[in-house]
Amino acid sequence: MLEYILMAVPVIFLVGSVIFAYKSVASGRRSRKRVVFSQLGAFAAVSAVCLVTAAISAFAAPEAATEAAKAATDGNAFGMAMLGAALATGISGIGGGIAVGNAAPAAIGATSEDPKAFGKALIFVALGEGVALYGLLVSILIISKV
Repeated sequence: MLEYILMAVPVIFLVGSVIFAYKSVASGRRSRKRVVFSQLGAFAAVSAVCLVTAAISAFAAPEAATEAAKAATDGNAFGMAMLGAALATGISGIGGGIAVGNAAPAAIGATSEDPKAFGKALIFVALGEGVALYGLLVSILIISKV
């Protein structure tokens, strides 16, 4: 029962931080830059809680931890492949989001001034989305090799 509660705490924390960030930006109390840094801080806090929880569970059942360590030597390559795939998807998604977030308002402004510029502006927005798709493709290739 305690395991389920410990698994629910990070999810609740992240959902709460997203709601808090949305309400902060909507009300105008915080800038978007400060909200992004607070979201990164919330992610770091959840990661720390998960690491502490894993350490506590390893100390609580040392015989299970030794069996898990034996199994981990066999599945070490699989775990590193999954970590690499997650990083490829996550970092490219963040980069693509930043690119689209900067290019889309400029494309809307250019289209409002000259409707003929829609095609050119759409290409620049699609280039930012392509970065995220390339990261997803790399992660699919990594997972298929394991």
